[in-house]
Amino acid sequence: MITVTQNTVQYKVQIKQINLHIAFEKNRGWWEGEREERRRVCNCNESLAFGYILKLWKTAWVVPSHKSGVNTLVSNYRPISLLPVMSKILEKCVYTQLRDYYQYRNYLTPDQSGFHSKHSTTTVLLKVRNDIQAGMEQGNLTGAIFLDFAKAFDTVDHGILLQKLKNSGIGDRTLTWFQSYVSDRTQYVSISDSTSLPLPVTCGVPQGSILGPLLFTIFINDLPNVCKASTVHMYADDTVIYTSKPNLPQLEAVLQEQFTGVEKWIKI
Repeated sequence: MITVTQNTVQYKVQIKQINLHIAFEKNRGWWEGEREERRRVCNCNESLAFGYILKLWKTAWVVPSHKSGVNTLVSNYRPISLLPVMSKILEKCVYTQLRDYYQYRNYLTPDQSGFHSKHSTTTVLLKVRNDIQAGMEQGNLTGAIFLDFAKAFDTVDHGILLQKLKNSGIGDRTLTWFQSYVSDRTQYVSISDSTSLPLPVTCGVPQGSILGPLLFTIFINDLPNVCKASTVHMYADDTVIYTSKPNLPQLEAVLQEQFTGVEKWIKI
């Protein structure tokens, strides 16, 4: 069971004060006092104990962040969710304990370099390069399939995500909390002087949240299990599937089999 102590919350609040001291300069008194700290601990632990998150904490202000391409196309923007401070403090506490749990169980695949401490895109490139070179030294041909899942974070199915959390060993009480976390979320967009009406979020994990990257990692964690006849390496949702064979017909046959397996995995 995940719990929050007063020292934990105080530490997270101090971190938030450093990052957000300008925005909360006028409300500094809200952060001060032993009573206020205890109230924050109670709010966090009540949320975890009862498996419920206040709807206010699940309302996101979405800021469009331009990725690439023509800046007049909505599809070329990444939605970054700005969440209430108390929500992010609670998320950070949950994230720390959930991450430690998975590390203790060695549950997360080593084939994922995204959101992984001491890993980067260089980790992926070195691994793939070394494997290709090893295949060449054995006289084999190497073929690869490169995948980029469109809107990967925004299309995560909540039902499948909760089932994968359950399969990972998460207890019922914590699972109920995550069910509340992903459900009944709303978001609105504010640009310049214009603000949209809030709309429900029925799928996906919030980009810009603390838990979002870890939840996505869990969601995609079992993909390498589908490709047992090849090697898979991922950086977040960017994925390469590759293998080495002595001739082109064998190489094409294996890659096609692996790709068919990935297609079935996506549709589950």
